[in-house]
Amino acid sequence: MTTRDTRDRFDDVADGPRVGAHRGAQRRGRGWIAFAWAALATGVLVGLGVLVLALLNGSYSFTGSTSPTASSSTSSSATAKPSASPSTPASQAPAAGTPADQGSTTLVVLNGTTTTGLAAKGSAALTTAGWKVTSTGDAGTTGTTATIVYYQQASQAAVAQGIAKSLGVTAVQQSAAFPNADISVVLGADYAG
Repeated sequence: MTTRDTRDRFDDVADGPRVGAHRGAQRRGRGWIAFAWAALATGVLVGLGVLVLALLNGSYSFTGSTSPTASSSTSSSATAKPSASPSTPASQAPAAGTPADQGSTTLVVLNGTTTTGLAAKGSAALTTAGWKVTSTGDAGTTGTTATIVYYQQASQAAVAQGIAKSLGVTAVQQSAAFPNADISVVLGADYAG
């Protein structure tokens, strides 16, 4: 049966204004695509925000050095292990510096033992000898046996020798393990004060 025998209301429709519109079924997964784009944009914005804050705080920089990042507290920076640079032998050491040679060199005294107040004793001894101690604190470890004076730059070796002489020790070593100060004294169990 190919022909219709009865008429219905659609047979009387003339070309007139369109009454409704046909919408196809929505494709599955469209909501996930929008969600994925929103999540990606949020992640990128958060990442950029963290990077900008890190740069503003100075905790991250775009330099080629491989040294550990500087920490704002002296005691936490003391946890780094000193480099394996040999101690400066006395025969090759420059003449010991004097407090007048210190200039703007920063000096930190750290207690590397469990003896309470050892850093304050060392600081007092250096201050009495004319050195300007920037700060004192505890080293990251408490098992240090020998007192060592660490310096960052080769030009600070003479000043480090003078500080060691004022403390009655001879061990001086160049190291980048203490980035918060030019010269760091780690007092060991051998320091009597």
